[in-house]
Order: sequence, then structure tokens, then C-alpha cells
Amino acid sequence: MNIILVDDHKILREGLKGLIENEPGLNVIAEAATGDEAVKLVERYHPDLVIMDVMMPGMNGITATQLIHDCYQSTKVLALSMYTNPNLVVEIMRAGAKGFLTKDCAYDELTQAIREVVTNHSYIGKNLRDSVSALLIDSISGDPAELPENKLSDREIEVLKLIVDGKTNKEAATMLNLSPNTIRCHRHSIMKKLSVKNAVELTKYAMQKGYIEKLPL
Repeated sequence: MNIILVDDHKILREGLKGLIENEPGLNVIAEAATGDEAVKLVERYHPDLVIMDVMMPGMNGITATQLIHDCYQSTKVLALSMYTNPNLVVEIMRAGAKGFLTKDCAYDELTQAIREVVTNHSYIGKNLRDSVSALLIDSISGDPAELPENKLSDREIEVLKLIVDGKTNKEAATMLNLSPNTIRCHRHSIMKKLSVKNAVELTKYAMQKGYIEKLPL
């Protein structure tokens, strides 16, 4: 089972790698410190699993998870975070993660979650289940908890500006030092988030938000 570790703290990645590789059949093939790096490594290696930190500088784990889920569906994502906010759990699971653990979980629970997620089963950490269940019950009962706003990430805004400027995927990839496939994934994610169907609607959105100047009449 090939795994990529994603966390902006090198010491945590090294500790996790040592623990994981003590387990028969688990192999850490690459590490990343940002969401951007994670997506590039998934495109290169097509691992079975990505263990994904949620909050990182640059592209966060939620956006990276959305891209991986949309474009590399054979790769599963297990979120691992220091945060216990149930809203965050729901948001990254909606983005495509199959599991969520806190960083203070026991090693046995981590290995259990890894095997559950890779076999396409969902897993929520034991210490989070009650709060996540309560959040979902509130939503169903008509008193929904307020979830984080589904904003575009900084990277998605950069890609949006290039799209409405008429750049091809290849041109945008060169300008942002990404692969054309990653740009395609960003484009898909942006349109999905904004519920738009074409470049014209994307342009209208970009104008409304002030990302580009209004076109002359």
C-alpha cells in the first residue's frame, strides 16, 4: 500500500513515516509540505492513500483533497489534523476525504483508519464521532450549524484570472509552474464550487468579485 504524507511540519512527517513503515504492507513513497506539492506528487505516483494535513500555508488540505478526489479517484484521502471542529470534519469530507483523525490519536487507530479508508470505507476518529453526529443531526432537523463559507482558495483565484484572460491550460500551467492536468483539476473545482457551466459565467463571477476589471461597453 503506497502512501504520501502531507504536512507542513517536517518532524511530524518523519515521525509518522517511521511509525507507518513499521506496519507490514505500508510504504511511504513521498512527502509534501503543501497542498500544491501533494497534488503534483499524486499526479506523478498515483498512490493508494494520501494522509493530509488540513491547515497549511498556500493551498490548504481541503482544496488539495477536492482536486485529488476530482481527478485521481483511485487515490483515497485520510485527513489528519490538530483541530477538532466538527465543521472542519464535515467540510473536508464533503471535499472527498474518506476519513478524519486528530493528531493525538493512538497508533492503532491510525492503522485501522488507513486500512478502512483504502478499502473505500469512511472513518471518523473515535473522539470526534459524537460532535460530528450532533452537527449532522442539527442539519437534518432544520437548524443547520453554520459551515465555513465555500470560498475559492488563493490558487483557485489565480487560475480563475488566467481562465477569464483566455489562457489555455498549458499556458496557465507554465505561468503558475503547475502541470496542465492540475490546471484542469482547478478549473473543474472552481466551476463545481461556483455552480457555473462555462467560461462566460466564470467571467461574470470574476467581474462581480473584482478579480478583473469590467469590460467596456
